Amino acid sequence: MAFSATSIIIGAAIIGMIWGLLQFLVIARIPVKSVPVDEGSSLVSGGNDEATTQRLIEIYEAIYEGAESFLKAEYTVCAYFIVVFSVVIFVLVSWGTGWDFARGLFTALSFVLGAVTSIVSGYLGMKVAVFSNVRTTVSAQKPGWTACFNVAFRAGAVMGFTLCGLGILMLYLTALAFRVHYPAAEDWVYLTESLTGYGLGGSSIAMFGRVGGGIYTKAADVGADLVGKVVHGIPEDDPRNPATIADNVGDNVGDVAGMGSDLFGSFAEATCAALVIGSSIGLTGGWDAMVFPIIVSAVGILVCLVCSFLATHILPVRTEAGVENALKLQLISTTVLMIPAVYGAAVGFLPPAFELKAAVGIDKTLTLTPWEASVCVIMGAVGGLVIGLLTEYFTSHSYKPVREVANACKTGAATNIIYGIALGYKSVIIPVIVLALVVYGSFTLCDMYGVALAAIGFLSNLATGLTIDVYGPVCDNAGGIAEMAELDPAVREKTDALDAAGNTTAAIGKGFAIGSAALVSLALFGAFVTRIRHSSDDALFSLGVNMLEPLTFAFLIIGGMIPFAFAAMTMKSVGEAAMAMVMEVQRQFDEKPHLLDANPTERPDYDACIAISTKASLREMVPPGIMVMGTPLLTGIFFGVTAVSGLLVGSLIASVQLAISMSNSGGAWDNAKKYIERASPDSELKGKGSDIHKAAVVGDTVGDPFKDTSGPALNIVMKLMAVLSLVFADTFYAVNAGRGVFNLS
Repeated sequence: MAFSATSIIIGAAIIGMIWGLLQFLVIARIPVKSVPVDEGSSLVSGGNDEATTQRLIEIYEAIYEGAESFLKAEYTVCAYFIVVFSVVIFVLVSWGTGWDFARGLFTALSFVLGAVTSIVSGYLGMKVAVFSNVRTTVSAQKPGWTACFNVAFRAGAVMGFTLCGLGILMLYLTALAFRVHYPAAEDWVYLTESLTGYGLGGSSIAMFGRVGGGIYTKAADVGADLVGKVVHGIPEDDPRNPATIADNVGDNVGDVAGMGSDLFGSFAEATCAALVIGSSIGLTGGWDAMVFPIIVSAVGILVCLVCSFLATHILPVRTEAGVENALKLQLISTTVLMIPAVYGAAVGFLPPAFELKAAVGIDKTLTLTPWEASVCVIMGAVGGLVIGLLTEYFTSHSYKPVREVANACKTGAATNIIYGIALGYKSVIIPVIVLALVVYGSFTLCDMYGVALAAIGFLSNLATGLTIDVYGPVCDNAGGIAEMAELDPAVREKTDALDAAGNTTAAIGKGFAIGSAALVSLALFGAFVTRIRHSSDDALFSLGVNMLEPLTFAFLIIGGMIPFAFAAMTMKSVGEAAMAMVMEVQRQFDEKPHLLDANPTERPDYDACIAISTKASLREMVPPGIMVMGTPLLTGIFFGVTAVSGLLVGSLIASVQLAISMSNSGGAWDNAKKYIERASPDSELKGKGSDIHKAAVVGDTVGDPFKDTSGPALNIVMKLMAVLSLVFADTFYAVNAGRGVFNLS
């Protein structure tokens, strides 16, 4: 091969980050200036309505300051956690490996690097999103759809390509640094185990980001909806609503920063699992073959970059219908183009035949080929696309399921909620079958290494997935800014159309994230079993995990309970924070009744609502995190590795099904509301302001924590428990040869 793995990986990472910077510079050329909606001048030299422009800048700065202050507070808590937990990792890993301080130090160091990279990714995403929101609003004042779509799309691209490039670069440079201490291929197993801290760091911060950001955004959203739309009948994002700034801040800290950290964690964990399981490949194939999973991610950046031109240059968006098609085309085109790209990378960097130690079986070695490895990755990529498109079917109002939910609103909120929950449960069926087929096929071809490669395949077009995910919140905020700045109604209609497409594609992104999380979690479980076999010299798990052992089966049931406990904690946290928000908004309306006038002379106290969301999210994000991280740690120390294996499997099975159903129910309720809002007053659904619309708003409000707090955070539950168990596998085995403090067999 003309290029080494190092040149491909580092080159692609740098290209990705440079491409993200170029997209940012294009966005930065757009000044924050209000222009008449019929003005045909260039975006970078348009006219300027001074009063409206000043209002746009005020709103932009208020959202920016709110997001900045929350993330600083959240990341301060995270910084204390990183310091304390890195010491815990150093001590426990060193002790578990017979006081091998090098492995303890490297694992703790990679944990810190993963956590810091996750923080940087989330913070960068928030900055770019807030910077781009107002510019999308300004662009929506121009005729046509191309300008406003491209701004939002490029904002997502900044996050997508920069995060992927940074994540790959940091992980690979860390691996190269550890290789100095472990130069021999026989020792690379210790190198890959030390790298697992990187995935743990990324996922730990993602947990706080997803839960904290999710509570923040949904407390504000639910509070604003209940008092504003349901009680007083004022429009969404109306500047008279005291919670509206907090709602828009929440889009940036939850849907952008939290989601960015979540998907970064998935990438890091999937890569670490594949490296641990495939560390023995280095003995016959060398370094380039062992780091093949990272090469796939690097190639994915280049594929996503090429396909991004489809949306901005080759087939630019010119109509409302073209928005959703452009976003779907990104997912489909990147998946299709990844197929030959992955095969080429496999043939180029893997030897014609390479050996891998089987996950189950004593002295069982598999001989694999590049073709088999590439098929595993391709199965993951195609499986992810299928799950994504199925998610669209169940959450887009273009199809029957969401329209059925909308029609259920005719008889009130109760039937709306019944239909929505049923839709969520039904939407689990086919994605789970697809996941099962991918697991079976990839395991048959390449054992547990194949499952890890399939997880990498799910995330192979991560740059595009992130681009589309960030696009949604940017358009949502753009619409909010248009409403608060009291721009021409045509601007809000345009941003709503952009946001509706973003809602659907965000649901597709959630489908990708959940599917990849399931495979990542299974791959991490395989890596955990591999690690315990290595530590015990095949005394444990050499013939697999026996689920009929009493301890394993008991903890299988306990593991299945964890996602429900987690969902209950996060849902209740949103409910409590939303109640406080409702009371604060109503207090302001009671004390300042003129706020509800058509043209009020005074402004609401936005800061009071921001403070409520901030305090609630910082307070409530800690207990779920402690439960998710503490459960496998205490289980392994006190009950042993067989108990941990049951816990991880139970958690995986329950989490994936609950996550799909909650996310899709929430997405369906949201789009059912939007479908009713598009209806005319003389139609069957009566449109905005009707009793049918109010019933839809109730469903949407219930669905907010489903789809934006608990549902997405369940991805992290299954991944975080598995990667934490992997990091501390040696520690668990060191306690009574894996039987725990209670010495149970």
